[in-house]
Amino acid sequence: MLYVVWWILAYLVGAFPFGLLVAQVFCRLDPRKAGSKNTGATNIARLCGLKYGLLVLALDLLKGFLPVFAGYYLSNSPWFLSLTGLASIVGHMYSVYLYGKGGKGVATTLGVYLALFPLFTCFALLLFALVIWISGYVSVGSIIFVTTVPLLLVFSPKIAYVPLTIVVAMLVIFKHRENIERLIAGTEKSWRKKV
Repeated sequence: MLYVVWWILAYLVGAFPFGLLVAQVFCRLDPRKAGSKNTGATNIARLCGLKYGLLVLALDLLKGFLPVFAGYYLSNSPWFLSLTGLASIVGHMYSVYLYGKGGKGVATTLGVYLALFPLFTCFALLLFALVIWISGYVSVGSIIFVTTVPLLLVFSPKIAYVPLTIVVAMLVIFKHRENIERLIAGTEKSWRKKV
């Protein structure tokens, strides 16, 4: 029962829409009605400026990191921690505060992964940054990031977390389906043109 309560709390923490709060407080706008109409850090950076995007990135990252990090005090079981992380990520993607809508989950996923396997996450993060630098597309970097992590874990001591990373990869790719359609059509806008 305690575990179930913890997972509910992790979901509620993950669901808190920091992007919406930051945009409304500092920019006086609703990010759900502008840009990509997303409450994530990338859209906030485009609409409000880089510093506010980075603030949202940090807050969304903490939504994933803190429940998992604190969860270690309850149990170090991979399945318990995996479900804690997944609850936070799903909360961000399908927020009860936003009537089931939310962000694409990359920053919150990053926070979860940093709490569970920081070394492999940092390696995937470097690849993420390299892909964005080369391609100019955050969406491409995000997809590469979430698909790289399971491959890194397969032959590692953290193999127990592979199921989590596969489920998260599928969720993140699904959330990026419109970006993928634009990439295929050649209409996805480069990050370089928006900064």
